[in-house]
Amino acid sequence: MSTSIHPASFVEKGAQLGLDVTIGPGAVIGPHVGIGDGTRVDSHALVTGWTTVGRGCHVHHGAVLGSPPQDLKYTSEPSFLTVGDHTVLREYMTANLATEPGFTTRIGSHCLLMAYSHVAHNCCVGDRVIIANAVQMAGYVVVDDWAIVGGGTVVHQFTRIGRHAMIGGGSRISQDIAPFVKAAGSPPRNAGINAIGLERRGFGKPVRDALDRAYRIFFRGGATASKAVEDIRAELPGIPEVEHFARYCETSVRGITR
Repeated sequence: MSTSIHPASFVEKGAQLGLDVTIGPGAVIGPHVGIGDGTRVDSHALVTGWTTVGRGCHVHHGAVLGSPPQDLKYTSEPSFLTVGDHTVLREYMTANLATEPGFTTRIGSHCLLMAYSHVAHNCCVGDRVIIANAVQMAGYVVVDDWAIVGGGTVVHQFTRIGRHAMIGGGSRISQDIAPFVKAAGSPPRNAGINAIGLERRGFGKPVRDALDRAYRIFFRGGATASKAVEDIRAELPGIPEVEHFARYCETSVRGITR
């Protein structure tokens, strides 16, 4: 295995490239960048800033990683962007460094971020997340593992999207989306648990049924959030997924989309 650097690309001194890395024509790799083994950077992509890209990733044509945050508080002191292993970053998607010195914007492993999507400063995207075309995240957004966000969705800063949640395209997300839940719209409306997705990922029927019951208690029972969480724990004890749902809902700062 050997690294292949196209003569029409520009790899600055100091960049750290792993084994079997491919750099396409017109690509620019900055001096503080690290790229893991087997990663491919296609033509005219820019990887800059203090950015680390993991193993086996594919950075498509025109993608921009590690550019300065679109935040007036940024002082140009070192902050970071990290991308996990085996993640695909499609054409013209963008991901910014964090705002504060020493902080990190994170994208996990085995993710797919489609064309024109944007991951703003200080966001944290988990593992096996799918972000569809033109999804726009503001700063400090958290997207947990296995979530799917439909195309054209805009996500307000500091908002959380729970694990295994599924958001329909064209939505406007201004409050947290509970884990395991489907939601869509502007403003968004919930549409039950993500039953098909959970089944495909190996969640058994007893767990799916318990999550469905927790969903109905929280979103359809008419109680306050704190009382609904209390009722969920009383009725459905000892189920880790249900406890995660309850804990997520009771710790929301922006409030849960209901």
